[in-house]
Amino acid sequence: MVQIKHWQDAVNAVLGVWLVLSPWALGFQSETTPMANAVIVGAALIAAALGAMLVPRAWEEWTELVLGLWMIVAPWVLGFAAMREAMLASTITGVVVAALALWTLATDPEWGGWWRREAH
Repeated sequence: MVQIKHWQDAVNAVLGVWLVLSPWALGFQSETTPMANAVIVGAALIAAALGAMLVPRAWEEWTELVLGLWMIVAPWVLGFAAMREAMLASTITGVVVAALALWTLATDPEWGGWWRREAH
């Protein structure tokens, strides 16, 4: 059995599944741009989180962080900020994903907390 190094990665995998399903759960599946964004980013988040669970490396956390940041800004960059459900699904999920990735990067003693090492 695989020992998960960071519980945050399992949560991010679940959030990736949520993103993939959110267009149908929230009723914006007919809106191509937010639907495609949610499905593509959700699938990428699932892949990064599973990679982080199976073979933990710092790059997976950085990938999760970038995906989270993208989800925060995507409604405005892609022009679906006026679609309330799609915008909220994207931004709220993005904030949680980014926060979990930052938390992992900041607390992992092997490859996180880089600012602590440079300060000494």
